[in-house]
Amino acid sequence: MRFSTVLRRACFSFLVVLLPSLASAQDYPTPREGDWIAPSFTFHTGETLNNVRLHYVTVGDPTKPAILVLHGTNQTGASMLTPHFAGKLFGPGQPLDATKYFIILPDGLGIGKSTKPSDVLRASFPQYDYDDMVSAQYRMVTEGLGIHHLRLALGYSMGGMQVWLWGEKYPDMMDALVPMASQPTEMSARNWMMRRMFVESIEQDPAWNHGNYTTEPPSLRLAGAMFAIATSGGTLAYQALAPTHAKADKIVDDMLAAPQKSDANDVLYQWASSADYNAAPGLSRIQAPLLAINSADDERNPPETGTMQMSLKQLKNARLLLIPASAETRGHATLADATFYAQQLGVFMKETATH
Repeated sequence: MRFSTVLRRACFSFLVVLLPSLASAQDYPTPREGDWIAPSFTFHTGETLNNVRLHYVTVGDPTKPAILVLHGTNQTGASMLTPHFAGKLFGPGQPLDATKYFIILPDGLGIGKSTKPSDVLRASFPQYDYDDMVSAQYRMVTEGLGIHHLRLALGYSMGGMQVWLWGEKYPDMMDALVPMASQPTEMSARNWMMRRMFVESIEQDPAWNHGNYTTEPPSLRLAGAMFAIATSGGTLAYQALAPTHAKADKIVDDMLAAPQKSDANDVLYQWASSADYNAAPGLSRIQAPLLAINSADDERNPPETGTMQMSLKQLKNARLLLIPASAETRGHATLADATFYAQQLGVFMKETATH
């Protein structure tokens, strides 16, 4: 047995605990969660933080080929374990069959149960970026789990942007790449403008108090609802869901009445972490076959700009699957439902299989 396999089993058995609440009645193996502690982590700013916790959820046997699944902003690895995502991808015979693959779903640096501003330092926490998050994921996968090759790296939204970076930073580590609801180009136009306004609306709230608040600033709830409506949900879908003034008001009322579970500092850091994202200059370093999956009604990555098509021309083996807009799609949120692409993803997995 190879040393890497022994190490993976040892790390896995020491760190994980069962997560029965996540397993529910799904067809795939019971998810497990674990932590790896980085003794020291250096950020792109040069700042160093000791004992950085990187949390993860795994599904399947750690001796099987590994698949990395990366979540979106203000989500967690466990948030991907839904009937519409994991329930359509991780089951027997499905594209990412968890009886054949070892699926790793990390909580990004600064998010979920990984070390984050609300745990320590608050607004004095080092400002991380996507490159830092990918470096932390890489260390967790290689140093923590002893895995040095990935069958696939797949990500949604923020996770999709990080998949582009994975392909550039570690080009020989994976067999295939699937960035979803993302593009490799610089954070700009409406996508960045709305993120900037989200951050500004909270930081300009006196209740934020430079991050030293005792209760969550009210702007967090208002800004979050505004951002969600403006940048996700789909035009045709909203028209179908809210064709009248009263129904539109009901959606807004429900959003504003929902429990506030996020910490303002954590949220600010997460959205600000995208500021310097730009995978475009490094596209030529990507070696693995790549399937980009976007939706035609994605408010943050509108296909009519042509930026994705120009980017894919720089790659040796890449193509775009563009989901047509409809009343059933949800704009930027469309790809949280694997119904729209499970079949094509299955084909891509077969095409990129190594023997």
